[in-house]
Amino acid sequence: MSTTQVSTERLEAITSSILQPTAANGVQGRTAPFEEVIGGLTALITSHRAPGTEVLRFPPVMSRALLEKSGYLKSFPHLLGCVSSLTGTEASIRALVEGRAAGQDWVDGLAATDLVLTPAACYQVYPIIAARGDVPRSGVLVDVESYCFRREASSELGRMQAFRMREYVCIGAPDTALAFRENWKARAEELATQLGVPFTLVPASDPFFGRAGKLMAVNQVEQALKFELLIPVNSEEAPTACMSFNYHQDHFGNTWGLRTDDGAVAHTACAAFGLDRLTIALFATHGLDVDAWPPSVREALCI
Repeated sequence: MSTTQVSTERLEAITSSILQPTAANGVQGRTAPFEEVIGGLTALITSHRAPGTEVLRFPPVMSRALLEKSGYLKSFPHLLGCVSSLTGTEASIRALVEGRAAGQDWVDGLAATDLVLTPAACYQVYPIIAARGDVPRSGVLVDVESYCFRREASSELGRMQAFRMREYVCIGAPDTALAFRENWKARAEELATQLGVPFTLVPASDPFFGRAGKLMAVNQVEQALKFELLIPVNSEEAPTACMSFNYHQDHFGNTWGLRTDDGAVAHTACAAFGLDRLTIALFATHGLDVDAWPPSVREALCI
């Protein structure tokens, strides 16, 4: 039996104990032990919040118009989830749901609303900050969290379609945003060491759509715009990205008209934490009995 098979069987046993499967792939219920560790991770990440950081928490939906303007639709249409609702008269809707509409399934009556499922926590931050006016060159910091959705094709254990994302976002001068990203790369290694998980920090790219997306991914790696902290959850050969550190350059600055107080286009960066993936990684590394985890890890998580 291969190492990958062994780790897969072990992970199946772990995830079945801390997550409750549902009828949909990548959609699981969270158990009390899982939520206890999530709470510890949340507190640990909060302890690294810089003074003066604004805190924002969002529901799992956002404006469709804002998402379209952000560029997400063009870059990641294959991952997007839209909120739809039944439209029509009372009689036509009733006929659909009761199965009386000739040749129609009830889903045929759905129409897109003005909402989409949030794909990344930080997307709602940029227009909010832009609406307030210029930002200092020294930067504006935001701590943001949201449930997010991505229509992932993979049924890989631990990969969720609906998941919690925590982010720290920096908006300011180019050197400010880049320094923020570099600082968080170093902090992330310290965090992973505290958590007692094996990891590597590597250049990475986003899963852009289509043939043109492959070139965008190459450019992203060549320009060192994205780094991921990988933890071997499923296997050593294919470790899981549990944190990412992104420098967006002036993309969101130009998109939303973000300016620094000297009139220049603002640059942005973010440090993102996949809370559910990190929690699974902790159980995969240290086992199901939280009381038996290394004391240093329990102390870091206050559990």
